[in-house]
Order: sequence, then C-alpha cells, then structure tokens
Amino acid sequence: MNQKKPTPKYTAEFRERGVRLYREQRPDYTSDNAAYRAIASKLGCSHDTLRAWCIQASRDAGECSGLSSAERARIKELEREVKELRTANEILKKASAYFAQAELDRPFRK
Repeated sequence: MNQKKPTPKYTAEFRERGVRLYREQRPDYTSDNAAYRAIASKLGCSHDTLRAWCIQASRDAGECSGLSSAERARIKELEREVKELRTANEILKKASAYFAQAELDRPFRK
C-alpha cells in the first residue's frame, strides 16, 4: 500500500518569520525563485513551502486575489457542517421509511 510521507507541521511564528525573511531579503536576489531557494535552505523547509506561505500571506494582506486563511477555514467548517447535515438527513430518511413501512404492515382497525 502506498502511504503518503507525513508533512512537517510548522508553527505560525515560524511561517511568519519565513515570510518576513523573504520580504526583507528579496532585493538581494536576482529572482523570486532564487530568493525562495536560498531562504528556504536556511530555514530548513522546501522552497515550494516557503513560496506557498508567501503567497498566502499576500492573500491575507489583500495584496493579491484568492481566498484568505480565514475564508479557507470558514469554507472548511461549512463543508464539515454540510457533511454532518447530509448524514443526519440520510438517517432521518431511513427512519421515516422504516416507520412508514411498519405503519403499512400493521393490521387495519375499523
């Protein structure tokens, strides 16, 4: 069975530090990619991870389009709630069908 490699969890402070370092040191590099690679190697994370943090920080600050972290969290919460409600609705439908069938099977009284 193919298992996914666990991804390391970084603290919010560590992510903020990485974004801050990138923003402060970006002018010292010839390209964004060069800056991501150099700074990420100093932090001990991948350059793609640092890039994602920087993009998300820009979205959170309203500097570029896309969902902010708060909007993402809200959507995730709503999706979880919808899943729970669908499950509850399915249970109610099955219970309703069960009791309706039981009502039909009951002898008729005059």
